[in-house]
Amino acid sequence: MSLQTGERGTIKPQAHFDAGDDAVALRKAIEGLGTKEKTLIDILTHRSSAQRQLICEAYVEATGRTLVDDLRGDTSGDLEALLVALATPPAAFDCHEVMRAMKGAGTTESILIEIFASRSNQKIYLYLYIFSPTQTLYDAGEKKWGTDESKFVDILCQRSVPQLRQTLVEYKNISGKTLQQSIEGEMTGELEELLVAIVKCVKSMPTYFAERLHESMKGGGTDESSLNRIMVSRSEIDLLDIRAEFKKLYEYSLHSAIKSDLSGVLGDCVEAICGGDD
Repeated sequence: MSLQTGERGTIKPQAHFDAGDDAVALRKAIEGLGTKEKTLIDILTHRSSAQRQLICEAYVEATGRTLVDDLRGDTSGDLEALLVALATPPAAFDCHEVMRAMKGAGTTESILIEIFASRSNQKIYLYLYIFSPTQTLYDAGEKKWGTDESKFVDILCQRSVPQLRQTLVEYKNISGKTLQQSIEGEMTGELEELLVAIVKCVKSMPTYFAERLHESMKGGGTDESSLNRIMVSRSEIDLLDIRAEFKKLYEYSLHSAIKSDLSGVLGDCVEAICGGDD
């Protein structure tokens, strides 16, 4: 199952790009008297991930140090985490977030669920390993006492997105309820949360991430790590569509939500990734 939705990101490759020039500008911003966060933000939020990796290579050649290490040494807190995420290859960033979620006394299941439900089949299977839909799904769930979870897992993880979308329609015709309702009624715990997340991603990846972003900013405080992770990981894929779904769901823009919840240079950086106020 491939859940990537195409080039609907807010960050595009920079025209007339020169990795060496950007590396020099970043070095000056970091080595000067007081780190110039605006320069870091302007460069790292206006270059594609591939371009940022070329900048990282040029930075090592120019300084003998890695850009990530210098960002960690000269910035701090949530801004540091966001800038480091931008300077890290996407696969490596996913691995970092998975390890962070599993570190310590408890596992942050919501991070694992978000990452593996919206990535490749292989990663979904890995998640299921860590934690130990038509007629076949109906037979596995609603039609029998108890649920054969493996049937749900096999179908949700092995079919293409178009096949799964048709399956959602056929399942409701057969059972009289949605697949999500059946999963929620038949399963519990992290497996239920993961399979529901997969169903939501199949139905609409932008809607799923719009909901996740809203959850990260509601209540008593902002979950900056989730907000940063989603903004960076979707910035070159479908953040434009996520913005549109956010406004449709909540009747205010993602940009305005970020502006209201975040301040200072961190807010400036997340707003730059978000793009226009629509």
